[in-house]
Amino acid sequence: MSTAIDPSPGSSTNISDAILNDVSEVPCSGDSTVVNVSALEYTGKMNGFSWKTFAKFVGPGYMVAVGYLDPGNWATDLAAGSQFGYRLLFIVLLSNLMAVLLQSLCIKLGIVTGRDLAQACRRYFPAKLNILLYILCELAIIATDIAEVIGTAIALKLLFNLPLPLGVVVTSLDVLVILMGWDVKHIRLFEWFIIFLMATCGVCFAMLVGKSHPNWRTVFTGFLPTPEIYTESGQLYIAMGIIGATVMPHNLYLHSSIVKYRAPGRASVVGAIHEIEACESDSEDESYQPLLRKSNLPVALRMTHLDSVIALTFALSINSAILIVAAANFYGSEDKDVAELEDAFVLLQKYLGTSAGILFAVALLFSGQSSTITGTMAGQIIMEGFLGTSFRLRPWIRRLVTRVVAIIPAMIVALVEGDRGVNDLLVFSQVVLSLQLPFAVWPLVYFTSSKRVMTLKFEGTGPAESSETDSLVDTRYGPKTVEEDASEVSYANGVTTTVLAVVVATLITMFNVILIVQVAMGKS
Repeated sequence: MSTAIDPSPGSSTNISDAILNDVSEVPCSGDSTVVNVSALEYTGKMNGFSWKTFAKFVGPGYMVAVGYLDPGNWATDLAAGSQFGYRLLFIVLLSNLMAVLLQSLCIKLGIVTGRDLAQACRRYFPAKLNILLYILCELAIIATDIAEVIGTAIALKLLFNLPLPLGVVVTSLDVLVILMGWDVKHIRLFEWFIIFLMATCGVCFAMLVGKSHPNWRTVFTGFLPTPEIYTESGQLYIAMGIIGATVMPHNLYLHSSIVKYRAPGRASVVGAIHEIEACESDSEDESYQPLLRKSNLPVALRMTHLDSVIALTFALSINSAILIVAAANFYGSEDKDVAELEDAFVLLQKYLGTSAGILFAVALLFSGQSSTITGTMAGQIIMEGFLGTSFRLRPWIRRLVTRVVAIIPAMIVALVEGDRGVNDLLVFSQVVLSLQLPFAVWPLVYFTSSKRVMTLKFEGTGPAESSETDSLVDTRYGPKTVEEDASEVSYANGVTTTVLAVVVATLITMFNVILIVQVAMGKS
């Protein structure tokens, strides 16, 4: 799957000619970005992989990876394990590989163009289409909020016996805490807090897996594809639910934006965090020439990709652990139909003891809280990206409105329908996310495959730096001095990457359409 993270211009397999530079400011490109190379000074050279450099880029991948661990994922993983054993582990792996590809495209878009996905849509799409996409994005944010509200409320009930309606109200307070504390100066604090929450979830499920004593031979076999997914009733539906719940639309907007905080900008040090420039207009000034250190292109991009791959692999291990715990304890037993998160809590206590139930509830609480943080950021990114800086709304007002919209249905359902209704609402929120997903994936594939969008224009006649590298991990990027004339370099996806991206987008669209049809026909 290395081609999935291929950033090279005109190549689909060589990641060496990457696309991130050391910039004095991060521009919002129009049809191309103008770069003045001749004004640069080389400040040093690094050979081989540097953990110190990589450490500066650790963070954005985990901010995105928590979206793959929200309560919607829990529900589908629990259903898959309890009903079909370990056989759908392959789908968990497949959905993660899809995520690696799509998130790599987000990294490329944000770094090359200086625009996140929402800003790119506003720049290149007609106004009416942008309005439609924006509305769908806001619906997706609300659906994500619903899942976070429900997951957190259920966790509070399991841990503290807090009634669901009261738990729903309590979840509204975390938004204010997040927004009061958010600042680019504190981004590392947020990132490490997310990593801590994810690590806690991982430790909890590692302990649960240890208590469950799964058949490891069968577990590893589950990561291999089997034809039963098409022949056994209900397996395809659950598989589509896993894919639909794993690849989150708001993550695509979020990742393409947060990588810009480390895109070499005002900071002279590679990987240093800095403010990102807002796109003031949709018509860019082609004479704008930011200082760009060409030798640092492969460094930052490669490190950002590595951070993403490691974080998503960690998310894969947790999702797999959820399914493994469900399969080891519930599959083949009289309790194989785990319809709700609370059912899993009760049954884990029944089979593994009280401590197992507590571990499950703590992991669920931390999962909901970590997803809330990234959902808060994604909502603001989407609004500012689609509507532009001329439309200003205080972040806490915008976020409070969307959270209230999410709380209202959750509160009504909790009061009227109780636990079962809340779980049904959780499933419905995942269907809404599935409906919006293709509208985020296809623009991403289009932009990163477009030479018009993904072209950098370099200018200069003096010595400039270039770099050569071989792979994602082996970062030998020693610069070479060359005579640089004015040139344009396209960083659009290569043929193989484009084909893979189109196949993934088509599969996601097909799976989600079938999922929505089945839900509409009452086959869920």
